[in-house]
Amino acid sequence: MTVNGWIQIALFCLAILVCVKPLGGYMARVFAGERTFLSPLLSPVERLIYWLGGVRPDEEQHWTGYTIAMLAFSLAGFLSLYALQRFQAVLPFNPQGLGAVGPDLAFGTSVSFITNTNWQSYVGETTMSYLVQMLGLTVHNFLSAATGIALALALIRGFARRSAQTLGNFWADLTRCVLYILLPLSLLVALVLVWQGVPQNLGSYTSAVTLEGAKQLIAQGPVASQEAIKMLGTNGGGFFNANSAHPFENPTALTNFLEMWSLLVIAASLTWTFGTMVKDNRQGWAIFAVMALLMLGGVAITYAAEGQGNAAVAAAHVAQAGNMEGKEVRFGVAASALFATITTDASCGAVNAMHDSLTPLGGLITMLNIELGEIVFGGVGSGLYGMLLFAVIAMFVAGLMVGRTPEYLGKKIEAREVKMAMLAILILPLSILGFSALAAVTKAGLAGPLNSGPHGFSEILYAFTSATGNNGSAFAGLTANTVFYNTTLGFAMLIGRFLFIVPMMAVAGSLAAKKIVPASAGTFPTHGGLFVGLLAGVILIVGGLTFFPALSLGPIVEHLAMRTGGFF
Repeated sequence: MTVNGWIQIALFCLAILVCVKPLGGYMARVFAGERTFLSPLLSPVERLIYWLGGVRPDEEQHWTGYTIAMLAFSLAGFLSLYALQRFQAVLPFNPQGLGAVGPDLAFGTSVSFITNTNWQSYVGETTMSYLVQMLGLTVHNFLSAATGIALALALIRGFARRSAQTLGNFWADLTRCVLYILLPLSLLVALVLVWQGVPQNLGSYTSAVTLEGAKQLIAQGPVASQEAIKMLGTNGGGFFNANSAHPFENPTALTNFLEMWSLLVIAASLTWTFGTMVKDNRQGWAIFAVMALLMLGGVAITYAAEGQGNAAVAAAHVAQAGNMEGKEVRFGVAASALFATITTDASCGAVNAMHDSLTPLGGLITMLNIELGEIVFGGVGSGLYGMLLFAVIAMFVAGLMVGRTPEYLGKKIEAREVKMAMLAILILPLSILGFSALAAVTKAGLAGPLNSGPHGFSEILYAFTSATGNNGSAFAGLTANTVFYNTTLGFAMLIGRFLFIVPMMAVAGSLAAKKIVPASAGTFPTHGGLFVGLLAGVILIVGGLTFFPALSLGPIVEHLAMRTGGFF
């Protein structure tokens, strides 16, 4: 670890912090239907979309109607993306003449992109045509991210409203999110990326001859447009197989910083949106503080572990500036450790270093971040609504501790809300551990990991952790493009997204129907340090009790073995 490394981390945190209030306030105005500086340009487009879709934005939906609309929209997205991949060979914008994507891979990829997971079991530049990359993957990067934000808004309205039966209009929330937030930001980020050297074209791949006389095919295409929303929507799913370690996706230190900023800026700013909508911005800062506390703890541990270097290299008396295996030398240990940590904080598979090359403790932090439910800022929308469910559990615990009826933001937390919140949270370990166990005892599952022992188990566990958590990153030591993994990972993504969302929406509907009870002397404060500590503690305890037995068989065993001279 170096002073320069910590300065880089501090500057990144500052860049996020200064955007929270202005962007969060802007998003609150957008979703309230208020006029913004983009309204003169985008309002006619918004009205046209409503007219073409037959949508009446002022007609709000009950939580069941909102949820059904979201599920129907996701199903339509799955079917259209699956068809695009299967008919790729006969569709235009395919200069390399790539064939149809296989049925199991098309299934897994379609599920991956509609759930905001963007897990890739394929090499992008040799599998997907330009049309599929643009009309399929890039479009769903926008739509899946907007869906997550819309769902977070529904839960916020559940806390903010009193004696209400509706949570807003899904179609209006989705449209406004894409038009007023994701598109403008993506345009700006894409322009910077093009300026820095990221390709944006529809030409055929370039054939070149190296200095040694060998022939090389240089892949290119509409990269910048996909890269921008990939990061801003916390999607992952790079144009190239190497993702953000590829110089065409991430060519300079400036693009590396910009891509990291893009990962967290919307998710972090949604905490201010939350505070604005519930009319108490201290609540938003409290949620932000919990997320920041957990993120900084993870970054510190990862940077410390990676900064120590590889014990095997040290035993060979080779000088090393930290663990650089699988890292981008041009970015260094600090930036790579930060990128690796926040991609698992932010529910994004985009990486500038292989997670498989992290030290055991570094790998443990990335895995734990996902297993906590992607609530450390998390995916756009999904991180906030996951954190709010933990807040419901925390206030229930606090109520039991002080012997009073649990309340959060003036809403009584009763049996229905606690049951639904726990159901949503417990779905995640059920999927992760269940599918991991299946893979660990079947021939098809054991054919995937490239390593044996605890690290091989970690590769399996990480894959299903990433899929269920809708994260999309991988340890990169697992052969996942098989019928077994494409299918099981696809179902894990569906469970992690939709079986989590349905009980969450039930909580939102139940809360919206409640009256707001004024704070009293017996009410537990929900905006001070005590609340921040309570919420962070509940998150770590629930996560630890749920996942520690599995985690201890992988990264922790690896760490102890590495420090005692045993290597896997």
